[in-house]
Amino acid sequence: MTARRQFLTHSSSLLLWLAAPALAHGATIVAVRVWPAADYTRVTLESDGALSATHFMVPNPDRLVVDVHGLQLSSELKQLVAKIRPDDPYIAGARVAQFAPDVVRIVFDLRRPVRPHVFTLPPIAAYRNRMVFDLYPASVHAADSATVAGSGGDSLGAWLRAHRAELGEELAQSPRSALAPRRDRRPERSILLALDPGHGGEDPGATGPGGTHEKDIVLLIARHLRDLALRTPNMRVLMTRDSDFFVPLWTRVEKAQRANADLFTSVHADGWYTPQARGASVYCLSEHGASSVEARMMAQRENAADAVGGIDIHAPDYQVAKVMVDMSTSAQIDASLKMASRTLRELGAFSHLHSDQVQQAAFVVLKSPSVPSMLVETAFISNPEEEARLRTPAYRVKVARAIFDGIREYLATRPPLARHRTLA
Repeated sequence: MTARRQFLTHSSSLLLWLAAPALAHGATIVAVRVWPAADYTRVTLESDGALSATHFMVPNPDRLVVDVHGLQLSSELKQLVAKIRPDDPYIAGARVAQFAPDVVRIVFDLRRPVRPHVFTLPPIAAYRNRMVFDLYPASVHAADSATVAGSGGDSLGAWLRAHRAELGEELAQSPRSALAPRRDRRPERSILLALDPGHGGEDPGATGPGGTHEKDIVLLIARHLRDLALRTPNMRVLMTRDSDFFVPLWTRVEKAQRANADLFTSVHADGWYTPQARGASVYCLSEHGASSVEARMMAQRENAADAVGGIDIHAPDYQVAKVMVDMSTSAQIDASLKMASRTLRELGAFSHLHSDQVQQAAFVVLKSPSVPSMLVETAFISNPEEEARLRTPAYRVKVARAIFDGIREYLATRPPLARHRTLA
């Protein structure tokens, strides 16, 4: 009897030893992130190995159930519960549990019906394997962060009250007002300005030596631009994002197209391979290749945002959006260059210019067939001195005012291109 017990004990130990390598090869969660926004809420599980999942919806009350395979419950994964923000428009709460030996079940309690999209991403840049849950509103028109705001009204008042500390007194102290009345006699109509703060969410953009993320700086500058526009008669604003979430490049263009925007300005503060690079630049689309090697490299870096931010390139919505706007016209590029040259001149009045000529390259975000579009690199956040300036509210206001002055100068001499039919 004793010998039998010893045999069973040794056998059990051998089985556990043989199974240990297999268990060790299971994926481990290294980070959990939640990005709530009006458009959608994104949940990201980053792991050291590939994951797979199945999901289903449960009504009354609405819940999303996700079973992640090849995973053990860990302290990192349990952090998901605490990362659900009370103001999340889609997720009310979350629960995680070990549903089976190699399956972790996540239950999202929902505030409203959602249309979930679950996909995986391979390692890229600083990220390892990622599993992404995008929770879109079940109704296509239930949420839209690209809501157009007009001058005057409660929306402006609420905006000014909410951001008084950031705006400060400097906004009203321009030596030559960007809000001066027009002197020409053309019949006025409302101008719709599309503002596009680059990067966001999973995509931080460039990061300065002091740890400043490009996505945060450009959002603040774009908000100043929005305020200037909203204080201007006959001007309205569309923001491609107004908080920290990821927007695919083609979606940014599509938002401007669908809203019949008159102008499109993408705001960035890029990094470079050395800290010596400095100065502001303005870019437009090119029909015949990049205007310089550096412009081509800059476009390649910016166009990589979709891969870093995380997009399912096989999703039907993405393919449709790409086909809709994957074109350009000579008239659009000509108008873009005129707007960009005026903006570059305004930036050069107080800031060092990286290039004193408007540069051109194949930026995806500028590929709108009918909307004059420019991309403004406000500075190199990889340069320690420029990073320090960008962290200063007064400097961000000055940059926003220069961009806005350039836009106003363009509008004073050239009427917007004809409106096109809203895309269905």
